[in-house]
Amino acid sequence: MLSVTKILDDIAAGRDTAEDAIARSRALIAEKDGEIGAFEALPAEDVSAGKDGPLAGIAVGVKDIFDSHDMPTGYGSPIYDGFRPRADAAIVAMARARGAYVAGKTVTTEFAFLNPARTLNPHDPAHTPGGSSSGSAAAVAAGMIPAAIGTQTGGSVVRPASFCGVAGYKPSFRLFPTVGMKTFSWTMDTTGFFAASVKDVATFAALLSGRDLAAADISEAPRIGLYRSSIDEDASPDMRSAVEQAAEAAAKAGARVTEIDEPDEIRRGRDVHAIVQGFEGATSMTHELAFHEDALSPILREALLEGRDFTPEIYDEARREARHSRKAATALFDDIDILLLPSAPGAAPRDLGQTGSALFNKVWTLNGNPSVNIPGLADAAGMPLGVQAVGRFGRDRLLLGAAHWVERAIAA
Repeated sequence: MLSVTKILDDIAAGRDTAEDAIARSRALIAEKDGEIGAFEALPAEDVSAGKDGPLAGIAVGVKDIFDSHDMPTGYGSPIYDGFRPRADAAIVAMARARGAYVAGKTVTTEFAFLNPARTLNPHDPAHTPGGSSSGSAAAVAAGMIPAAIGTQTGGSVVRPASFCGVAGYKPSFRLFPTVGMKTFSWTMDTTGFFAASVKDVATFAALLSGRDLAAADISEAPRIGLYRSSIDEDASPDMRSAVEQAAEAAAKAGARVTEIDEPDEIRRGRDVHAIVQGFEGATSMTHELAFHEDALSPILREALLEGRDFTPEIYDEARREARHSRKAATALFDDIDILLLPSAPGAAPRDLGQTGSALFNKVWTLNGNPSVNIPGLADAAGMPLGVQAVGRFGRDRLLLGAAHWVERAIAA
């Protein structure tokens, strides 16, 4: 895979140029994407020169749920075939302003929901790459680009990152803008990022935002909570073993690891995620349901019709449960720095008719907690298994630094 930090280090040291780095990614997309199907659209112009800025030389894929002025934006739906926005989404404009090269629009599932797209898993094309940020995760995993932008409303960054064996970072809610993104759930849609490693994704997020997010090597071992919940039995034996392996490696390297039992408030928060998402999704997509119902996939149409049946009273009660869940989540971090738990129930399913389950991600999206998939482990067949690190709301730098520390411990 291509490394954000190595590309930038090589450019700074004079071993590479931004122009050559971009040209290599363009060539790799042309060579590999016919088999993977990670890109929905590519820019028309032949960009041979990098731009000035801290991300000059970094080719970035942008999930096709974000508007782009120079490429079609289809939101994964035939309803928007050929749609050409006049302006970039805020996150796309930010990337360009900091010198990144937008290498193309990556495939998304239909309106970032559950209907699978055409993208294949680079580790084994018989397995799903996950969703809804299918193309973003696969493009990085296939080594075509060093970084990509995605979104998460349930588990659409962390889960495909786990399935594809890359780092996927979902920031604290509203840390990065969603302006210019096709909204599904306005209280949960979150902009996220993919790169080869935790250090790479943290470097990309830091340079993109200008925030102090870079995952520097930390000298003090983190305090880790091994999260125990009512859904642990839904994880495969291999996934449970991967989480234990990560915790043991961290403890061996000097981390303090303690078991944390799931509070009832967080369990109830996970239960109401579907209500919040369903109500808001049906509201956000009122136009599509009213004028283009026949063009919606059966799985999305059914979800929107179910969401429309939720009354405001049911939705408001779910939001109250969500507030309790957020408060309980904050209290978890009084004595620990990060939680460790599965990124997904297991390895990527051998089934292209699904994108996998967000069971282990959705409550943290509801709560707004930052989370990141730590790659580096695999099952007996060689399919990636990701371990999810979750941090306190607003403590993204601590999360990324501690997750990088765990990633190095696993690799040691």
